[in-house]
This record gives sequence, C-alpha cells and structure tokens, in this order.
Amino acid sequence: MSNFDHAHPPRASVGLTHMLARNVQVRPDHTATIFAGRKRSWREVQERAARVGSVLREAGVKRGDRVAVLALTSDRFFELLVAVPWAGGILVPLNWRWSVGELIDAVEDCQPSVLLVDDQMAEMGTALHEARPDMHMIFMGDGDSALARYEELLAAASPCEDANMGGDDCFQLGYTGGTTGRSKAAMLSHRAVISQAMQVWTEGFFPPNSVFLLNGPMFHAAGTWPSISLICAGATSVIMAQFEPAEALRLLAEEKCTETLLVPAVIQMLIEHPEFVRTDLSQLKTIIYGGSPITEALLDRAIAALPDCRFFQIYGMTELSPVCTVLPDYALHGEYRARGINRAAGRALAGNRVRVVDSDGSELPRGEVGEVAVRGENMMLGYWRRPEETAEALRDGWMHTGDGGRMDDEGWLYIVDRVKDMIISGGENVYSVEVENAVASHPAVRQCAVIGIPSDKWGEAVHAIIRLHDGAEITQQDIIEHCRPLIAGYKLPRSIAVWEGEFPLSPANKVLKRELRAPYWEGRERAI
Repeated sequence: MSNFDHAHPPRASVGLTHMLARNVQVRPDHTATIFAGRKRSWREVQERAARVGSVLREAGVKRGDRVAVLALTSDRFFELLVAVPWAGGILVPLNWRWSVGELIDAVEDCQPSVLLVDDQMAEMGTALHEARPDMHMIFMGDGDSALARYEELLAAASPCEDANMGGDDCFQLGYTGGTTGRSKAAMLSHRAVISQAMQVWTEGFFPPNSVFLLNGPMFHAAGTWPSISLICAGATSVIMAQFEPAEALRLLAEEKCTETLLVPAVIQMLIEHPEFVRTDLSQLKTIIYGGSPITEALLDRAIAALPDCRFFQIYGMTELSPVCTVLPDYALHGEYRARGINRAAGRALAGNRVRVVDSDGSELPRGEVGEVAVRGENMMLGYWRRPEETAEALRDGWMHTGDGGRMDDEGWLYIVDRVKDMIISGGENVYSVEVENAVASHPAVRQCAVIGIPSDKWGEAVHAIIRLHDGAEITQQDIIEHCRPLIAGYKLPRSIAVWEGEFPLSPANKVLKRELRAPYWEGRERAI
C-alpha cells in the first residue's frame, strides 16, 4: 500500500542554486561573467559559490539569516546571488547612494548577520558596523583592509553542501527606490524570481547565447533582474561597476554584446556621446528600456541611431520581480505606431494578469483611468516586517501598484502617471507624461520634466522644466504654442523654466521629481 497522499502531492522546491547546477551540467565551460579583465565559467562560479557558502556559515549565517552587501556591481557581487542562498541566507543589496543614516536604518530593519563591503564602501561599512557591532564584516574589494578579506577567506575554505533554498523561501529583500516615500523591503521568493526569468523568455529576452551588458546597480532591479535571468538562462554577463557612456560603448563593441537594459536617461547619454558614431555596435540586437517614461522624441532618435536593434519597453516594479508588461518592438512601427500603441506600457507578460481598478479594487471598464493591479507567480511575498503596508499593497491576491493607468480593448496598458504625481488643476486631472511627450517633441528640447506647483487660482499649475540642446534658444510662449495642438488646453504648461546642467537622478537614473518640486512647495503643509 502506498503512503503517497494524492490530495497533497509533494511539490519540487527549485531555487537559484539549482538553476546554477543545471548550467554546470549542460554548459560548464561557457563564460558566465566578464569583469575587469577576469572571465569565469559557470563551473568556476559554482565552485566559488560553494566555498563562499562555507565562509558565510563560518561567519554565523544560519538558514533564513540576512546577508547584506554594500558594493558596486562586480563579478563577486554577481556570484553572491547564488552563494548567499547556497549558505541558506537571504540577500540584501544595500543602496550605496543612501546617506549613512538611511543605511543604518536599513540594517536595523533587516538585521543582517553579515555585511560585505568593497573598496568604495568600506568607510560607510565601518559606520554601519559601529551602529550594529554584532554584524560580521567581510571586505570584498581589492585594496588594503584590516577586515577579513573575501578572496583569502574563499581560498582557504572548503566547499559546503547547498542549503537547497527554493520555492517560497525568501531569496532577497529588495528595498524600493524611495522616490515616493520611505523605503521598505519587498520579500522576493525563489519561486518569484525564477518564474519571472521564465516569463520573459517568452518575449525572447536573455537567450542562452546572449552576451548581456550588465550596467545597473545591484541594489536595484536594473541590476538584479538581468543577473538572475542570465543565471537561469546560462548566458554571459559583461559587467560594469557603474555606468559610464564611453566605457559602455567600449564594452559593447569589444565583447560583442548582443543585449542590454538601459533606462531612458542612459539611452540619451549613449547616443549623444562623441564616440557613439565611431563605435561598431553591429552585434547589438536588443535594447530593453524602462524604469521611467521615455518621450517619443528620444525613442525616435534612438531607433534612428540603432536601426538594426529591437527596442522593448518593460513596465513593473520591484515588488513584481520586477516586470509585468512588455511593449514589443513591432508596436513602435507601422500601423501600431499610427494607432498610438507605441505610447503603451505593453500587454501583460505571460504568467501575469493585469487590470485597472477603482478604489474598491473593482475592475474598471476599458478606457477608464484607475490603479494598475497585477497578479502572478512573480509577486512578492510581502514587505519585510510591514504587515499593514503588505495588507494595503496585496489585496485579494492582487498587487496594487500605486500607478495610474488605463487599458484599451486589445489589452494594451497605458501608464498615465504615479498616482501621487498626478496634477489636479482646477479640478481637472493632468497626467505629466502626456505633457512631457508634447514638450519633448519640440526640436529645441533635450529633456523635460513636468510637475505641479502651487497656484492660488487653480490649486496646482502645470509647470515644465526643460533642458535645451546646446545652442538652442526658446521662449515660454514658443513651447506653449507648440503644445497647443497636441494636448488639451487645461494640460498646457502655465509656466516653464530652463534647467542648466543635469536633472537630479535616482540611483536607477530616474528623474527625481520630488527634488524639482521641493523649492516650490517649501513651507507648505501639503505638496499637492
């Protein structure tokens, strides 16, 4: 008689280390990482991960303990994505752009057993250790340090057995970018991040033969999402510590990169760099972009500059591991372009359900603006130690994104703004992305950001802040008259300011509108 329970069959628990093991089985000598002159195969990555796992356990990491990393992107950081769960830990990439105070708040929140720092972050790491002296520190840089050194510890360690983390075990605490409030940590499971990797395969992203330029910070989904997807696919990562356009162009050409992820501000930096026209990018076939809205003017310039490249827009958030919709390249051209589909955020990624809901969570008719809600295997488990905020975000099995959007009859989703970034002027809702597209289409405008500023008459007034192309001159009235045929009268900018230099950017290279708004709302109780 079998003891097998047909009502509750056993469920395989697959984690990221198992995806690594599969790579070693099917392509052990395929290049996994290229960084600073070092090349490592998948076999070498697994061997190192098994020894780093021993180092972490020796430092006190037990199953479910957090392991924090404060470092620039590198091949060592990449291998920690598998080494930390190999030890049984939960990865916590820390935002090195934060102040020491913000970082102290984060380590108090997640209480890591171990903190790894590199050369650039050693001083901040010391400050964190003073605030939390029970936290073990390891130095993963190449310079001098009195701390325990990563490579020396690794060389002396013996490989340990894989802890076999997987399924709904937490893989990572992903601190949100904080552009809309105090940061909190989304708990992403192994199931979520592996499901996400498989979901984007349906769009053709990260094929096993891809050579991907990894240029995003690892504390952000722009760094971790491609890395996890590349581990799952067994592809090659060409790693940059930080994005710099000249170095990115060199690596794209020399390493014959086929694919990369760029946020709109970085696309602009790349195509405007003097070396761009002299760089052979014939191997580059796919550019994934997202993170913030892209203006049609910039997208058209990028397509013209890279005519042999496919451009895919992604939309999502950290809490979704992070993608839920994709706008494919074909939607940017031909009859799709004529119908305005190019302005959509895309359609639901395979394995995701997306809908637009009202304040009660009920689905709205197509075309009406409401909040975007998503469900799928890639959803977070919740926010770390934030039960109330988890309950607010995860309602009835749906992740409520806080983004305002509408959906057409063909399932194309259009993001109109962050809900809290919506401008209400004279009782009318104005979504800044619409105004930004209109302003940015003027040939003199290089970049723009639209915000709401105080108005005694209207409550809020639409204000456009623009950066001009070198040598360009423009008047406020020129911009307004240019926009008049493109958007409704109540959406027109009431005032315009020319910004000198670069816009303030988040670590993920999003324009920080809160910093642009701050001078206008200073001293007021409300900022809307």
